[in-house]
Amino acid sequence: MRVAIIGAGIAGLACAQRLRDAGLGATLFDKSRGVGGRLATRRATLGGSEIAFDHGATHFTARSEGFTRLVAAWEKAGLVARWPAAGADSWVGTPTMTAPLKALAEDLDVGLSRPVTALTRSGNSWTLHSEAKRLGKFDAAVIAIPAEQAAPILSLHDFEMARAAMSVRYNPCWTAMFAFEDRIDALPDFLRGSGPIVTAVRDSAKPGRAPGERWVVQAGWSWSEARLTCDSASVAPSLLAELGKVAGRSLPPPIHCAANRWLFSQPSGQELKLLWNPAIGLGACGDWLYHGFAEYAWLSGHVLGAAIAAGARK
Repeated sequence: MRVAIIGAGIAGLACAQRLRDAGLGATLFDKSRGVGGRLATRRATLGGSEIAFDHGATHFTARSEGFTRLVAAWEKAGLVARWPAAGADSWVGTPTMTAPLKALAEDLDVGLSRPVTALTRSGNSWTLHSEAKRLGKFDAAVIAIPAEQAAPILSLHDFEMARAAMSVRYNPCWTAMFAFEDRIDALPDFLRGSGPIVTAVRDSAKPGRAPGERWVVQAGWSWSEARLTCDSASVAPSLLAELGKVAGRSLPPPIHCAANRWLFSQPSGQELKLLWNPAIGLGACGDWLYHGFAEYAWLSGHVLGAAIAAGARK
């Protein structure tokens, strides 16, 4: 059985890993240049050296049995570490948030920079369309992308799945990244909920990071939505000013300043559903099926992979 998975975030990777463990073939396709989705790292060059910012998820939790076992294995391999500053049950990838996801993808078949624009079914097989190219024939297809992107694809093949996707709304998030010459002592390593700022993180304080003073500041949904059409050059200074308000003083000019707009940051979510149609071999997974967050995305993909594997054994 060959399964195509559209999306190489943590949900798609979890599904592919579960299928691989069951002896089934899975190929992932993602429009991005790297795996991980919103467990993301942005790199920049500063003074001839490379610096990195975890500009997506600031951390993740591990509470469910299966994910806890996986995170324990990652910790043993040096791919994650606890970060108590974000909470008692908080973890980060080391040396970046993408590290454990890259390890998860190492023995999987992943096609990057492959945007899938359509999915068609002929007979008992699925064909993926990437711009003007057709990407093979598969026995099953999994949609592991944000709900608002998944809905149009699902609507052509399974209305119930499409309706589940259409019931979810994603909130946007502007994220700013700053590097400074000196440490800002007036701020803690992690803070949340101050004015338009949802979280502000001293990224360089996470375990395994290079020295320096680097910050990631994430704006609230309403603030971000009101500025969806703004460019990063105007958003970054605004969030710098907000961070200065929290610090109680004007901050020094950063030596690096950038911003990134996440259109699909946090889903409204719903109770965990298994979206799998064995009659046509079509499924969907992602954080939008269970209230967001990395652990829930992994759980959604893992559960779907197990259901596909169980069906293949019959």
